[in-house]
Amino acid sequence: MNVRPAENGDDRPSQVGHSHPGPPEVVRYEFRGTQVFAAHGEYDPTSITLLADALQSAAEKYPRVVVDTTAVSFADSTFLNLLISVHHATDLRVVAPPAQLRRLLELTGADKVLKVQADLEDATS
Repeated sequence: MNVRPAENGDDRPSQVGHSHPGPPEVVRYEFRGTQVFAAHGEYDPTSITLLADALQSAAEKYPRVVVDTTAVSFADSTFLNLLISVHHATDLRVVAPPAQLRRLLELTGADKVLKVQADLEDATS
């Protein structure tokens, strides 16, 4: 897994919102003064470490952190636990969870605790 800054400075990277084949990847960028982490791929206990490190580190530095989940193809309770943990440390916003993740959030009631937003504009306003 790789955490990398977006190529376009403050603009959203072109691949955000598109499926991402291969190993999980995290793209970090700033949008409207907020740190955004776009997660790509599948997340489970074997693949969560880099995303967890990135989000937990950001939570220590920034008052608001956004995780764009548009390109998450699978997430289990490990991913959910990470979101809740980061939520306790900062103002976490979760953007555009795909159907499988949205269902996980609804089944566990996490959608009532976490700030789930339809799009990046809502998450950063």
